Amino acid sequence: MCGIVGVVGKSDVNLQLYDALTMLQHRGQDAAGILTCHNGRFSQQKANGLVRDVFRTRHMQRLVGHSGIGHVRYPTAGSSGPALAQPFYVNSPYGIALAHNGNLTNAAEVSDELYRTDMRHVNTDSDSEVLLNVFAQELLKRNKLQPMAEDIFAAVEGMQKRIRGGYACVALIANYGLVAFRDPHGIRPLVFGKRETKKGTEYMVASESVALDVLGYTLMRDVKPGEAIFITGEGELHSKQCSDVVELAPCIFEHVYFARPDSIMDGVSVYKSRLRQGERLAEKILKERPDHDIDVVVPIPDSSRVAGQALAHVLGVKFREGLVKNRYIGRTFIMPGQKERRKSVRQKLNPIRLEFEGKNVMLVDDSIVRGTTCQQIIQMAREAGAAKVYFASAAPAVKYPNVYGIDMPSAKELIAHGRTDQEVCEEIGADWLIYQDLDDLIAASREGNENIKGFDCSVFTGEYVTGDVNEEYLYQLDAARNDNQKSKGDKHNDEGENTVIGLHNGDGDDVGLG
Repeated sequence: MCGIVGVVGKSDVNLQLYDALTMLQHRGQDAAGILTCHNGRFSQQKANGLVRDVFRTRHMQRLVGHSGIGHVRYPTAGSSGPALAQPFYVNSPYGIALAHNGNLTNAAEVSDELYRTDMRHVNTDSDSEVLLNVFAQELLKRNKLQPMAEDIFAAVEGMQKRIRGGYACVALIANYGLVAFRDPHGIRPLVFGKRETKKGTEYMVASESVALDVLGYTLMRDVKPGEAIFITGEGELHSKQCSDVVELAPCIFEHVYFARPDSIMDGVSVYKSRLRQGERLAEKILKERPDHDIDVVVPIPDSSRVAGQALAHVLGVKFREGLVKNRYIGRTFIMPGQKERRKSVRQKLNPIRLEFEGKNVMLVDDSIVRGTTCQQIIQMAREAGAAKVYFASAAPAVKYPNVYGIDMPSAKELIAHGRTDQEVCEEIGADWLIYQDLDDLIAASREGNENIKGFDCSVFTGEYVTGDVNEEYLYQLDAARNDNQKSKGDKHNDEGENTVIGLHNGDGDDVGLG
């Protein structure tokens, strides 16, 4: 999962991009990058690390221009390093930079086609670079010295016919403007908004509405499935539906875990959807155990807090923050291997003994993926004196890998894959385990927007909305994502790529990317 942002402003946008990426930091903690355009020249800074560590004053002074894009990343196949930090850049045609959230399911096939048919070189194993080159090649086919909006939309149409998967992208075309587009199923989120300044109207595109809110932009709407928008450097907004067949099926795991609760996606308040998750899960508990003996509900911070509050309210029991989070430890879901995850859980959370001792505790989490985190937290609760430890998941059992941009591991590393609920309960060491029903999870999100006919629920069902995921693909994915493979990954240094594309500014540390 990644976070993307693009801005077309009336003054330098570097600080806006920085602030927006800070608001999207939860979507990726592996690397960050910003690229701006000034008088047809791109300036860029990207490196491994958090936003606050990647960008220094000297970098921000170089990132001049009234338009730009930004990206925060975590790896979806174990690969890491500065070479894979985004945005990516190609010099032909015009000079195009792109930032991508999602994953292409036919990246290998298209990469080979790019080499054999289009004679384009892809320098990394990133599907984002593949996507950029396909878009560039389709735009090149228009053979225009000065492309118009219809040429850009035609390029997006051609690109969408060649690629498959889940993607939301922002791209910057030197001298022309900002392009944003979304896959025909709308799997990955993308919104845009505007704000009025003394100099005129400014536009922002971002993965989540929270980035717009903080910077004073008014949310206009979501980019529709299969739609592209083009904002010229002068601030003219154009949009077009670029896919013949569209079906809105957003990733429901955004509502479960990834998105911030203060974001709105496809007309659905993430906060309200999580409240409804908690309410429906509580109703299931009352059906299965009307005479439950739960003394206290304790959420596993942070993404389960809202659901936990609603669950406790419906059950009529106390809600307590019994686990204190160290906010300087990264999200364990994103940790590259089991050893790192086990170590980080103990560093990240510490129980308040007073809330556990002698009590029957219901721990609430947004989901159970590998089981590593909840297993350790249950043990921590017992060590803190809990009489009984129950566990509630606001999502159904995760049994299948995600192929659209979330680093769900190999199926065999998912604790619920091939196990019954009771077997998972025993494996994590709980006295009782209850999962959300899939129908209730879908209803919790659909209630916010009845026009959404369905969601991508593939991690729960194994049914992939793009219809092109087979056993061979999943086998190859397993080989790339399993923890053993990740532990063998190449060691990369953390030096950033501090670049001015086509322009050397004399500081001695700038490299041309042309």
